[in-house]
Amino acid sequence: MGRATRRVAACAAAVLLAGGLQSSLAHGATNAPRIDLTVLVISDGGPATAAIAAELKSQGTPYKVVDLTDAHRPVIDAAFLSDTVNGQPRGKYQGIVMPNNNPFAAGSAEMTAIATYEAAFNVRQVDAYTYAQPDVGLNWAQNPGYMGKLDGVQAQVTGAGLAGPFGYLKGSVPFEDNDPGVDESYGFLATPLASLPSGSTFTPLVDAPIPGATERGSLVGEYSHDGRKELVVTFVYNQYQQQYRLLARGIVDWITQGVHLGYDRNYFAAHVDDVFLADDRWDTVLKCTPGDVTCPPGTPETASPIRMSIADAQYAKQWQTANNFTMDMVFNGGGSEDWKADHEVTADPVVDQMVADQNSYRWINHTYTHPYLGCLQDVSVVPWKCTKDASGNTVWVDQATITSQVKNNIDWAAARNLHIDKTELVTGEHSGLLTAPQETSDNPYLAPSLVANGVKWTASDASREPAQRAVGSSTLTVPRYPMNVFYNAGTAKEEADEYNWIYTSVANGGSGVCESNANSTCLPAPLNVNTGYQSYIVPLEARIDLGHVLSNDPRPHFIHQSNLAEDRIVYPVLEKILSTYRSLHADNAPIVNLAQKDIGAEFQRRASWNAALAAGQVTAYRVGNTVTVSAPAGVQVQATMPTGTVQQFAIGTGGFGSAYAGTMSGWVKPGSLQSSVLLKLPSSVAPVAPTAAPSVAANSVTAPAPADKKVVPKGTADAVPAGPSDTARTDAPVLVPGSGAPVAGKGVTAGKAAAKGGTTAGTKSTTGKASGGKADPAKKTAGQPGNR
Repeated sequence: MGRATRRVAACAAAVLLAGGLQSSLAHGATNAPRIDLTVLVISDGGPATAAIAAELKSQGTPYKVVDLTDAHRPVIDAAFLSDTVNGQPRGKYQGIVMPNNNPFAAGSAEMTAIATYEAAFNVRQVDAYTYAQPDVGLNWAQNPGYMGKLDGVQAQVTGAGLAGPFGYLKGSVPFEDNDPGVDESYGFLATPLASLPSGSTFTPLVDAPIPGATERGSLVGEYSHDGRKELVVTFVYNQYQQQYRLLARGIVDWITQGVHLGYDRNYFAAHVDDVFLADDRWDTVLKCTPGDVTCPPGTPETASPIRMSIADAQYAKQWQTANNFTMDMVFNGGGSEDWKADHEVTADPVVDQMVADQNSYRWINHTYTHPYLGCLQDVSVVPWKCTKDASGNTVWVDQATITSQVKNNIDWAAARNLHIDKTELVTGEHSGLLTAPQETSDNPYLAPSLVANGVKWTASDASREPAQRAVGSSTLTVPRYPMNVFYNAGTAKEEADEYNWIYTSVANGGSGVCESNANSTCLPAPLNVNTGYQSYIVPLEARIDLGHVLSNDPRPHFIHQSNLAEDRIVYPVLEKILSTYRSLHADNAPIVNLAQKDIGAEFQRRASWNAALAAGQVTAYRVGNTVTVSAPAGVQVQATMPTGTVQQFAIGTGGFGSAYAGTMSGWVKPGSLQSSVLLKLPSSVAPVAPTAAPSVAANSVTAPAPADKKVVPKGTADAVPAGPSDTARTDAPVLVPGSGAPVAGKGVTAGKAAAKGGTTAGTKSTTGKASGGKADPAKKTAGQPGNR
C-alpha cells in the first residue's frame, strides 16, 4: 500500500472515529457491546461469495447481502455497521464476507469503515477469493509459488486447521475434476511472508504442494493483523464443488467464532421401495420394460420379474452390520400374498426372514399392492394421460381404494407382528400427489384418506417437488431423491444397458432423449455393458449422492428391492458413499441417518424458522457470554454454540443441543415463563470488550485488488456436472425410470400408441395387482400398479 493511500485511509478513519463509531464505543469501559447475530455478505456477483451466502441460507443463519454492482446499494459507513441501543454500543454484523481483501477503489472510506468496525467490535472478515500478495500476509505466488488450475489437486487441512475451524475433517480435501476438457478451479499457492508486520501472524489452515517445489502453499489461512482477523482464501469455487462443501461449515464457524444461528448436519438415508413385491425387468432387446408404459403395444409382461431371495434378505442384514448403516424397508404386504398365490404355497421365506430380522431395519408402509393412486391412467399413448369423463373432468382413483390400500398394508403388518410407524407412508410412484404435466393437482381423495389412516408424513419425489408441502390439513410431504440405480435392473449388465439407452445419442444407439433438452448431456460413447456399471455408474452416482450428503440436506434417497437382489447392484454405490465420507470426516461428524418422520419434522421446523427470518421476526444478539434470541411463539430456534454452552432458564440452567463436528447445535425453545431463548457460553469464549475504537484500523486498509488478478474459470462460474445424470448442477430433467418423463422403448414414438401388459391401444389399464404377479381380474382396482 502506498503512502498516499495510507494517508487517505488515515484521514477517513479519523473522520469515522470522530463520529459514529467512536460514539458507539464511548460507553465501552462500562458496557460490553451488543453484537447482532447476522453476517454481512458484500458481493461482487462472483461464485465464491454466492457459495458462502448459499451455505448461510442452508444453515438458517441470518445474513444481509450488499451487491457492489447495484447502483442503488447502501453506503457502507459507520452508521450502516453500528449504532447505540439504549445506551449500549451495537455492532450490527457478527462477521463480514468480502469478495476479496479490498473490493473498493483506492482510498475508499467504505473499506476504512469496515476495517475500523472489525477491529472495534472483534468482528472477523472472510476474503472469499483473493490472490496471494503481501497485503494478505502471503508472498507472491512465485519462487516458490503457483497460479493456475487446481483440478484434481489433493489439498490438506493443516494441524492448525484441524485444531481450529476444520476439526470435523480428517485432513484430505480433494478438488473435483469432473470434466478433463473444462477448467473447473483456479487458485494461488504461496508461502506466508517471512517478515510480517509487528504483531501480525499468518497461519495456513488448508494447503497443497507447490508444483515443482518442496514447499506447500496456502489455500486457506488466517491473517491476524492490526487488531483484525481475515480468512484468506486463494482459490475460487462454487457452492456445489466438493472442495468447498468440505470446508463450508468451517468457514461459517470461523467467521462467527462458533456462535451463530442455524446449524449443519450431514444426512444420508436409503429407502428400499417395493419390499416383498417383484419388480418388472428391463428388456435389453426391446429397450423397454415389459409391464411398463414404455413398451410397444401387445408386449407381454415380464416373464422373470426381480424379487429378493432369502439369501438376499440375510445379506441385507449382514451388510448393514458390516457398514454400520440402517436402511428403511418400504414394503407392500400384498406382494407377498401374490407371490404365494403365484407359487401355490402358504409361506413366504423372504417375509419370514425379514420379519425375524425386523429390528435391523426401519419399516414404512408402501400401500398393500402398489397401485397408482392418482388419476385413472390412459396408457394407450406415451406419455400416458389422465382419463376424462363425458364432461371432460379427470377421473380420479376413489377414496375407498386409497384408504383400503393404506389400511390393508397396516393390517397385514400387524397380523405378522411387524412393527411400523403408522404416521409414515410412501405411495406407489408417489402417486396421488400431482404429477406434471398430466396432473396439475393432487388426487382430491388423497388427503382425506391420509387423515383417515393417521398419516402425517407421506413421501414425494424430490425430482418433481424438491420442497416440503402440505397435503390437506394434517399431512406434510417428505421429498426423496431418486438414485440412478434403476428399479427394473437386477444385474449390472441390465443397469448399464438401460443407462446407455437413456444417456446416449441416437447416433450412438441410444434413445436420444438426452439430446432433446438444451441442459442435458449425453455420454460421449456407450458404456461397456459388462464393465460400465462398476467403472462409471457406481463412482458417478456415489459422487452425486455424496454431494447431497455434504449439503445439509436431509432428503432420503430411494432405491428398490430389485437392487438388493441378484447382482445386488446398489451395495457398491452405498459402500462408495459411506467409505468416501468416512475417509474425509472425523468421528465427531458422523452421517446422520434419520427416520422419515424425523426428516419431515426437520423440514417443518426449518420452514417455520426460515419464514420468521424472512419476515424479520427474529432478533438475536450476543453480549459478552450471553446469547439472546427472540422468535415468534411456536417457532423453535436453531443455533450452533461452543461446547460447554447451557440454556439459561428462569430458574437454573439446562443442556443445549447435541455434539456434532466439534460444536453444540440443535433446536431450542424458551423455557417456562420466558419469551426468549437465553444461552450462556463458556467463559473461555467470552470476548474482551474494547474500550475505544483502535487507531490501528486505518493502517490495516490494503490496496484494492486489481480485477484482472483473479481468474474465474468457466467450470467454476457454471457448475460442471459430474456426469449426464447429475441434474443438481443443471436444469436438465431427471430421467430416472419412474421419476422423470418416460423414455420410450424401441418402436414407440412419443404421443403414439403404447400399451401395458398386452392391453390394446386406446384401453385404460385397471389392474391393481402387485408387480410380477399374475393378472387377476378379481383384484382389479381403479389404480395402475407402478412397480417403482
